[in-house]
Amino acid sequence: MNRRHLADFLRARRARVQPADVGLAAGRRRRTPGLRREEVAQLACISVDYYARLEQARGPQPSRQVLVALARALRLTDSEREHLYRLAGLGVDIPAGPPRDVPAGILHLIDRLDDTPAFVIDAVYNLLAWNSMATALLIDPTVWPVEDRNLIWQLFGGQHADFDDPQVDAFARQCLADLRTAAARYPHDPGVDRLISRLRAASPGFVRRWNEYPVDPPRPSSTKRIPHPVVGELELDCQTLEISDRDQRLILYTAAPGTPSHDALRLLSVVGLQQI
Repeated sequence: MNRRHLADFLRARRARVQPADVGLAAGRRRRTPGLRREEVAQLACISVDYYARLEQARGPQPSRQVLVALARALRLTDSEREHLYRLAGLGVDIPAGPPRDVPAGILHLIDRLDDTPAFVIDAVYNLLAWNSMATALLIDPTVWPVEDRNLIWQLFGGQHADFDDPQVDAFARQCLADLRTAAARYPHDPGVDRLISRLRAASPGFVRRWNEYPVDPPRPSSTKRIPHPVVGELELDCQTLEISDRDQRLILYTAAPGTPSHDALRLLSVVGLQQI
């Protein structure tokens, strides 16, 4: 591990990222360009002291999980991420589990969708990235512990969903079919096993549906009804785009121009963001 070069690299990349690139307000009294150390630490879900020590060339060797989080927070390209791994003394082989590093181009894309809620999930529905409109429409995922930032966990183990709603039930069955597929694709990943074990312990509804062994249920409707406390109920089209080389999905919520839901999204892009 080359601590000095790693520290230089982190400082240089932090200076390159602007607050607006990651959905943060620029604010005042920024004496230097780029993000502050505490902002990088917040985005990577690590302590400020830990990150500061890395930039001061006196920190411990970061784990692969920390490096993935830093690469995402600093919007590194694929080549930059590999360079980061090498500086930290780790190999660049893809982990045995679902990749969690979102391509920099996808991160830039969702940041610039200022009127479209968008987020990225991996093969087991872990939330990897989201924009400010997704936070305004749904919820700020940072209020959850990192291990709870998973849509299947939130469906079965978090808030109690209304499975009598056909839309919710269809989505739940599709989630479990995708989880079955991921479990077969990544048989040695402890994260997948841990998620399934947590769900088994927390939700009889999960156990019942899981034991039905869903593999290829009918796809749920792409039209979603989403209530919102500020702009009312929205009827949105849910578009899913595959990020095939990462086994990830980009989820977009849109509405046809001229519809009440389209107007509500435009209103949300103003009043909703002010409440974040």
